[in-house]
Amino acid sequence: MGFDQFVAERLDRLLRYATAIACDKHLAQDIVQNVLMRAQSKWDRIGAMDAPYLYLKRMVTNDYLSWRHRRAAREIAVERSELARHAPSTADPADAHAEREAMRARIAVLPRKQRAALVLRFYEDCSDAEIAQVLGCAESTVRSQLSRALQTLRSHELARSATLGVHS
Repeated sequence: MGFDQFVAERLDRLLRYATAIACDKHLAQDIVQNVLMRAQSKWDRIGAMDAPYLYLKRMVTNDYLSWRHRRAAREIAVERSELARHAPSTADPADAHAEREAMRARIAVLPRKQRAALVLRFYEDCSDAEIAQVLGCAESTVRSQLSRALQTLRSHELARSATLGVHS
C-alpha cells in the first residue's frame, strides 16, 4: 500500500487517537502532521512492515510524550481548569457530547503515559501486548499504568461524588 492510500484510509483514526491522548484537537493535528511528514520520507521501510498503522501509532504516541509538546499540553490543562473555575458549565442538551468532554477533562489530569495506556486500552481496544509495543515498555508496565490510571479516576470520582453529595 502506498503512502497516499495509507493516509487516505487511516488519517481519521490517527487523528482520533491523537486527540484522545492529547485531549486537544489542535495539538493532535500538529502531532499527526509531524508524524506523517517524517513517515513519508521513510515510507518504503514503514510500508513494508507487518503493521505500519501500529508503527505510526507508536510514532504519534512518542511525539505526544516527547518534550516538545509537554509545555503545550500543560498549558492547555491549566487553561481548562481556569476556565471552569471562572465560568461553571451550564446544562447541555447534548448529553453525549457533555459526557465525552467531562471524560476528556478527567483523563487530561492523568500523567501522560497513563493517559496513553488508558486510551489505547479503552478507546483503541488494544491488548496489553499491543499497548506495550506502542509505548515501548513491558506488558507488566502497561498493567501497572492502567491500574494507576483507573485508581486515580476512581478516587477523583469518589471525591467529586462526596462533594456533590451523591452516594453510589
